[in-house]
Amino acid sequence: MKPPIFARQKEIKVLSQLFQSGKPEFLAVYGRRRVGKTFLIREFFRNQGLYFALTGVKGASIKKQLKNFSGEFTRVFGKEQKPPASWFDAFTHLRQAIEKVKSPDRIILFFDELPWLAGPRSDFLQDLDHFWNRYMSEDPRVIVVVCGSAASWMIKKVIRDKGGLHGRLTAEMRLLPFTLQETEEFLKYRDITLTRKAIIDIYMAIGGIPKYLNYVEKGKSALQTISYLCFEGPLVDEFDELYASLFEKHTRHVNIVKVLAEHPYGLTKSVLAKKTKMTPGGGMNSILDELEQSGFILLIKDFEKQKKESSFRLIDEYSLFYLKWAAKAKENKEDKFWMSVFNSSLGSAWAGYAFEMLCLKHLSKIKGALGISGILTNASGWIYKPPKCSKQKSAQIDLLIDRADNCINLCEIKYCNEEFVINKSYDQQLREKKALFLSHTNTKKSVFITLITPYGVKKNAGYFETADVTLTMDDLF
Repeated sequence: MKPPIFARQKEIKVLSQLFQSGKPEFLAVYGRRRVGKTFLIREFFRNQGLYFALTGVKGASIKKQLKNFSGEFTRVFGKEQKPPASWFDAFTHLRQAIEKVKSPDRIILFFDELPWLAGPRSDFLQDLDHFWNRYMSEDPRVIVVVCGSAASWMIKKVIRDKGGLHGRLTAEMRLLPFTLQETEEFLKYRDITLTRKAIIDIYMAIGGIPKYLNYVEKGKSALQTISYLCFEGPLVDEFDELYASLFEKHTRHVNIVKVLAEHPYGLTKSVLAKKTKMTPGGGMNSILDELEQSGFILLIKDFEKQKKESSFRLIDEYSLFYLKWAAKAKENKEDKFWMSVFNSSLGSAWAGYAFEMLCLKHLSKIKGALGISGILTNASGWIYKPPKCSKQKSAQIDLLIDRADNCINLCEIKYCNEEFVINKSYDQQLREKKALFLSHTNTKKSVFITLITPYGVKKNAGYFETADVTLTMDDLF
């Protein structure tokens, strides 16, 4: 029995439409390493016709890649095939074999880890283009799927490329990590029962990457799980392997990520250039684009400010956690590091920021809880820094939702292990923050203070009704 394909309803719908179209199809799939691209394609198409799958090997010679081709060719067509001399010859053999297939069933040709197959001077992309455009695009049985973890490479060389495969694709698909809800469903299928708070804690450390979540063990707490995976187990060396597998000259990418990890609320491109000692030109722009397309960083706009004043933030949970904690523990050879740090003030500060980023990634859920799913919105942050001579306090809004219905939600995001208490001091802080926002933006929109916490707000005798709306972690699932 096939294992179920979790949390990919939208993608399954697209694949089903392609499969049932009755036309030749050419699909490009991309997404970061370990997100489940190969699993999705393999499990959907396997046993639904003739299935040919070739996976590129990182750093392998063209000769080695062609040898792997011959092995898969022999397996699928039952005829021993010696390694061809070139990709042109390989595609010629593949075409001839397909032409001899008399069945009307679909023929799926899956080329996985395309960036490794299409290495320098391999001519793979040119020969694949010829193979598709001259022959396979006329065979209604054929579905060609190309896939790669190097999202920026896939976009540049396949999806946006002005030549070669440009215009050949009939569909493209970006596979994203699981959401909190999908993570919960995935763990339940594996018979792992955790509270939603525990799932959030794990998610803040390793994100919604299916491969990482597959390492979570039954009967272990969130604290035990994180401590094992990131400090002792399979994710100890994942950071270096992750970036090296995705980017050429990856040290520059890692340098940017490391600097952003030290500045969780982000840096503008000009400041980031100074701190990384890079020239803020085309080369840096390309690296930032590659990191953004691969889902590691995000450009977050400040309310009513120009794009050049926007900040890049590191939003990949695992990268942030590794650089903040695991790398240091690894360097100092400390055992049970996370167990001792988790409840410290430093651990709490990290958790607060990680929870903010989690909320930002689940903006659609927040909009749904606010009843504004169908309303056009812009999400941003807002920071006010008074002049040095001023006696005013600075202010920062974690998440600002600017709505097309002439309303704004000022979201305060607080990570805590119980109901949040709004005391007199915090009540005053919220009022001052809202007043500063109104006076310095001159907005004419209605402004609602929105509090997002795991367990909501405690309505005790000293409860203040400063917050117009309160959301809990259940609203994020």
